[in-house]
Amino acid sequence: MYDKAAGTLSWTFDAKTHPGSGATSTVAYFAYFAPYSWERHEDLVAKLAASPLVTHSLLGKTCGGRDLDLLTVGGGPSKAWVIGRQHPGEPQAEWYTEGLLERLSNPNDALARKVRELFTFYVVPNMNPDGSVMGHLRCNAKGQNLNREWANSGAYQAPTLERSPEVWHCLAAMDATGVDFFVDVHGDEEIPMNFVSGMEGLPAWGPRMEALQGAFVSSYARANPDMQGGVSYEPDPPKEANLAMCSNQVAHRFNCLGVTFEQPFKDCATNPDPELGWSPKRCKALGASLIDVAHHCQP
Repeated sequence: MYDKAAGTLSWTFDAKTHPGSGATSTVAYFAYFAPYSWERHEDLVAKLAASPLVTHSLLGKTCGGRDLDLLTVGGGPSKAWVIGRQHPGEPQAEWYTEGLLERLSNPNDALARKVRELFTFYVVPNMNPDGSVMGHLRCNAKGQNLNREWANSGAYQAPTLERSPEVWHCLAAMDATGVDFFVDVHGDEEIPMNFVSGMEGLPAWGPRMEALQGAFVSSYARANPDMQGGVSYEPDPPKEANLAMCSNQVAHRFNCLGVTFEQPFKDCATNPDPELGWSPKRCKALGASLIDVAHHCQP
């Protein structure tokens, strides 16, 4: 049975019709990408919270009453925010943030140590816990696409504590800390490569933002061959960016570098792996490489 919302395929195995099979389970699950379970999320938070280099706190509660976890690493003057999994059906994002957090909290990584001196990192590994647990593809427990809840749109008021508390709490925390460097991590079902959706449509787009975005993309491609800068979505027309979208709103609100980072589901066409395709290990490695990018972009 295919569950479109969860993106999984389940197959029922009847041991009675297969005597001697030795089967110990009657159901197998197949996912469009390697799942990142809520149990793994809780284990990751617990492991990192035990590190002396990491501070764990709660931004608030979701619609379903689940914790919205924030992990803070470093004490530098520049404020970097990285969030993942606004769309719960894109688990690549949480594999990515796991790789980033593991490297950031590694006391033996010299570059990570330097970056902790330059930045304070605020990382939200899972922005949509309810949707992740419920098997949703793009929405939270109230049926809202969180990546359209970051600003009012005409008469539509957003975010709200009733409909999108995940965004409301995160944006309030950003207002309190300020933001200098922002990455919203996603997965894209169509384009078979890693890329950013940038800031071209913002009112403040100009030489400074163009240089920051160029530095981000070029340094990422140097740090990790799985990244490329030649292919992306069609840029927004000048001054026509949708400011209700997360990275647009954050870049506009804080006049900072802010991008949406997309990963493939099947393989990376610019650096293919015919045997394993795009995998959790490669997601984690790409997340770990963000430290090189931050170090390059901070000045």
